[in-house]
Amino acid sequence: MTKILLLSDTHSHIDNAILKHVRWADEVWHAGDIGSLKVTDAIEELKPLKGVHGNIDDHIIQKEFPLNNRFFCEDVDVWITHIGGYPPKYNERTRKEIQENPPKLFISGHSHILKVMWDKKLGTLHMNPGACGKHGFHQVRTMLRFVIDKAEIKNLEIIELGKR
Repeated sequence: MTKILLLSDTHSHIDNAILKHVRWADEVWHAGDIGSLKVTDAIEELKPLKGVHGNIDDHIIQKEFPLNNRFFCEDVDVWITHIGGYPPKYNERTRKEIQENPPKLFISGHSHILKVMWDKKLGTLHMNPGACGKHGFHQVRTMLRFVIDKAEIKNLEIIELGKR
């Protein structure tokens, strides 16, 4: 069983409200728009981190974090990318691979809108944790936490960190 904290769109912001939840997790996954390596450094001091770079991230962050990160967590095939679209309207860059080789869990950020939904046709769960940073149009800072237990994704919770 692996406890996951999923966040995105920090835009250089890290605070104790975020780090409190980092301490709960076994792993932290960041879906891009990191903004500054001080964010990922603070997380990595506490827990292992997997992530991707986003459209605001500079060449330094792009060297540290890929555009796409596809891996297995226990028996769950996970794909994280910053701009990926939503079921069934995936963006042009991700659409073909998702249709030909769908992951069990597809994660993106970018929109600052928290959304969790099934792609019933592909058998893929899509998650976007919203934004936990203070820059953007979102009103409430959000993250997601959940558990992966072998092939199951369960105990999904929305974390609201208050107004930005």
